[in-house]
Amino acid sequence: MARQLTKLGFLDVKKTLFMLCDLQAKFRPGMPMFDPVVKNAGKLVQAGKMLDIPLIVTEHYPEKLGKIVPELDIAHAKAVFPKTLFSMMIPEVKSKINELYGSGNLETVVLFGLESHICLEQTAMDLLKDGYTVHVAADCSVSRTQEDRKLALERLRQYGCFVSTSENIIFKLMKDKNHPAFDTVRHVVRDASVDTGLAKL
Repeated sequence: MARQLTKLGFLDVKKTLFMLCDLQAKFRPGMPMFDPVVKNAGKLVQAGKMLDIPLIVTEHYPEKLGKIVPELDIAHAKAVFPKTLFSMMIPEVKSKINELYGSGNLETVVLFGLESHICLEQTAMDLLKDGYTVHVAADCSVSRTQEDRKLALERLRQYGCFVSTSENIIFKLMKDKNHPAFDTVRHVVRDASVDTGLAKL
């Protein structure tokens, strides 16, 4: 029954992982929606911390491309891994997932970052291949062009991902106003998410 619920888009706080892909400062100049995406990603990361959801972060070729943008507080991340593979599913990430969840305890991954049509898409493909349900936070994900972003989100939906928004994911995780973390999380979601042009795609 639990697997069936995840296939319908339900999210279980205890069986969900956040994966933040390569939102590094060096990419900022080449991506027109970078700053709005970072703001929305900040909301998602902060809410995840309040809900005690593990976070794994990657940085693509950081010796040349630098670190995750300083606006994002990822101090609570379980690990930050460098990579050159486009997919986040490098051996170190797989090992960390196993360490955090053991066998069969992780059901859903919330995926966000950049670029939608390269690293995010290839990560999602690997996660789906390994049997996980994937929610892509579209308003926290970016590409150099809106065309690439749009087509990537369409393909991700075709692959079987849930293409969601940060607020949709946050409220699915809480489920109830009486959730113990609601009074803290509500301050994070008090202001609407920043428009990243999704409605025009």
